[in-house]
Amino acid sequence: MSNTPMSMMRGVRVSVPMAWKRYKSTAVAHAASLTDYRVSDNKPAAPRAWERSEVQALFDQPLLELVFQAASVHRQHHDPRRIQLCTLMNIKEGGCSENCAYCSQSSRYETHSQAGKLEDLENVLVEARRAKENGSTRFCMGAAWREVGGRKRGFQRILDMVREIRGMGMEVCTTLGMLNAEQAQLLKEAGLSAYNHNLDTSREYYGKVITSRTYEDRLETIEHVRNAGIAVCSGGILGLGEDESDRVGLIWEMSRLPEPPESFPVNALIAIPGTPMEGQPPVTFQEMLRTVATARIVLPTSIVRLAAGRHLFTESEQAMLFMAGANAIFTGHRMLTTPTTSWNEDHAMLDRWGLSGMKSFETPRMAVDEHVSCDSSSSCGCARQQNRPAAEHAEVP
Repeated sequence: MSNTPMSMMRGVRVSVPMAWKRYKSTAVAHAASLTDYRVSDNKPAAPRAWERSEVQALFDQPLLELVFQAASVHRQHHDPRRIQLCTLMNIKEGGCSENCAYCSQSSRYETHSQAGKLEDLENVLVEARRAKENGSTRFCMGAAWREVGGRKRGFQRILDMVREIRGMGMEVCTTLGMLNAEQAQLLKEAGLSAYNHNLDTSREYYGKVITSRTYEDRLETIEHVRNAGIAVCSGGILGLGEDESDRVGLIWEMSRLPEPPESFPVNALIAIPGTPMEGQPPVTFQEMLRTVATARIVLPTSIVRLAAGRHLFTESEQAMLFMAGANAIFTGHRMLTTPTTSWNEDHAMLDRWGLSGMKSFETPRMAVDEHVSCDSSSSCGCARQQNRPAAEHAEVP
């Protein structure tokens, strides 16, 4: 008798068992329910307390099993079809007194970065408008400072930048080095959505990367940001010479914060000539994938943000990172001092994979932040305003 499957035999009518018909009907209904990714209105459960050994065991799993678990967790907390587009502008380049071994902006190294002045307000607003027109919903501004310190005039200019960009209906993020409690509160009052302050790596490996500021200094700034009601954006860099236990240590540190970070940026080192890290080999895709997947499981409600070095990975590799739980990218014409992918390229990539960009203030954490300012403004342009019934926008006589 032929080994040809019956379904492929010409002229033969195949009787499909009723059990298969029932299974197919059930499977179709189940698939439809799985693609309804509406975020629940219920209050999220308290974050799980992870032991470091548990995070390590998770990290050490066979890679595809880890990715499958991460993808499953991702779908419980996020719409996997949505990716946030963010744009980062260097508003004050070079001349930093810190000795971060990976950074071209340190004044201690001879690199391509040149010390510059803080950008004028209007120049920054031009770039923010350009980013919004190209689909970015979060605009981030970075200044190469150790700390804000006594820079009163410069800080006031940044507060003006925050107010103006927030008025465009965009999420606004800054990274300005260390902050005190008063400075964090002023940023919050200006409308800052998030503040980026990376831990970079594990507590154990940190001293091999930077000695001009301590791990506790970084955690203190994060505490000031959180206490002011600003969302915390904090992550790290892969490829600094660390080992896998250090990547686990970074993720574990994030899980120990009083609240999970709103976003967890994952950078792949760009080895810049003139820095102590110039000879570091590039991070492999598997290393990036394993880190993203582990972070997604341990930090289920956080945005996992693909940051510097994304352009090192192919489109198919980036798609698998999205599958494993990454749901934000930096896009535009460059990061702080390194290249990134253009808006047109990224929109085309997302379209090919059936993905779309998020609106401003779409995530639950950002929706809380937006709610306060949105109630006092009828034209902020955010997701909540766009989804309101027309009657809500009408003026009350």
